[in-house]
Amino acid sequence: MTPDVSLQNAVRDAAAAGIPSALADLGGLVRIPSIAWPAFDQSALEKSADAVAELFRGTGMFDRVEVKRAAIPGTDELGQPAVLASRAPKNGRPTVLLYAHHDVQPPGDEALWDSPPFEPTVRDGRLYGRGAADDKAGVMAHVAAIRALAEVVGDDLDLGIAVFIEGEEEYGSRSFAQFLADNADVLRSDVIVVADSGNWDDRTPGLTVSLRGNARFTLTVRTLEHASHSGMLGGAVPDAMLATVKLLATLWDDDGAVAVEGLHVRDAETPAYDESTLREESGLLEGVRPIGRDSILSRIWNKPSVTITGWDATPVASASNTLSPQTSVVISARVAPGQRAEEAFAAIQEHLRAHAPFGAHLEFSDIDCGDAFLVDTSGWAVEDARASFAEGYGVASVDVGIGGSIPFISDLVREFPGAQILVTGVEDPHARAHSPNESLHLDTFRNAVVSEALLLTRLNARTI
Repeated sequence: MTPDVSLQNAVRDAAAAGIPSALADLGGLVRIPSIAWPAFDQSALEKSADAVAELFRGTGMFDRVEVKRAAIPGTDELGQPAVLASRAPKNGRPTVLLYAHHDVQPPGDEALWDSPPFEPTVRDGRLYGRGAADDKAGVMAHVAAIRALAEVVGDDLDLGIAVFIEGEEEYGSRSFAQFLADNADVLRSDVIVVADSGNWDDRTPGLTVSLRGNARFTLTVRTLEHASHSGMLGGAVPDAMLATVKLLATLWDDDGAVAVEGLHVRDAETPAYDESTLREESGLLEGVRPIGRDSILSRIWNKPSVTITGWDATPVASASNTLSPQTSVVISARVAPGQRAEEAFAAIQEHLRAHAPFGAHLEFSDIDCGDAFLVDTSGWAVEDARASFAEGYGVASVDVGIGGSIPFISDLVREFPGAQILVTGVEDPHARAHSPNESLHLDTFRNAVVSEALLLTRLNARTI
């Protein structure tokens, strides 16, 4: 099952030699502001998908490469453009599905960026730009690994490869499940590599074995039929802001731990990780204490969290002496592995209704739930991945949990129940994905590309 050493060495050398070209192509992708939010120019997504498709065509290794869309269930809309590519397996070899996404988060406040978000810029061993890490680097890791196999193995490659590069992951993957169903015959595979996660640090690869689920929704709080003068009625009439502040405060205890009955905690050991590392990686200000209890990684990987990610309120510049009749907040809850996201949402909803102060009226809308995921680490694909990581990075990989969520993995499991799923990535803890000054650590990218090329070589040596 292990490929010839000389072949492995040749693939490793080819992958490493191809890094400058891969980074140049990555820079080209970063220049395209491929944001799936409707408020942004949607033609950029089409341009991005076309560019990605051309990169895969350029490898010369696929029977078909096309840009496709799928319907968004329950609507008359189509999802954003995705790239689909495939080559058939030969001689009893397995098929691997390579996933990444070419859409990116909005840049946010561009004044907070040290260089323009869509102008790739190299500083201090890192490539800065929106999508440089999440997840156009994932796209290019797949492309670069396939280029290395094309150079070394060429037409003798027996491994089947399917590619799915999504165009709306950052916008909720609304057509993801339908895309899988529409293209199941092409995408059906023995191993799935999801290149959209992170590593232990910038030198040590991580194999993601657990992901929290998510329950995101909008909460609207109403107390008045109309706005009123805060001086004339304040002190007797509860405004929506007061009710909302008091209600939200019940979601956490004095340590900042989630205080909602019915939310589960996963009992699992975590590696050593101290507060100083947390401070360095998170940018926690001096004097500000971490929240929660027990080991830091257990709080991030194995326990629920609740975050207020948006709040409709009167801006400070427009403040007036007014009692607000209603206000809305976006609540993003992360759900511990082992609990269904819909069950967690129901528990939070029940808690909020039970704690609504002054009889405030509550409305729940825009509910989006995605389940957690636990990887079965007993399969041969995990064995191959660990061996490839050790060779590509020069150090053994660490099994990591991720506090974030990749809800569509549950769709992959449902559509392809027999596939082994490997969740990998090119990010390090300082990548700042979704934040200003997002960046890719160049050495990590090189090691990730080499590791994936070695993994594909190993898979090509397997017979199923």
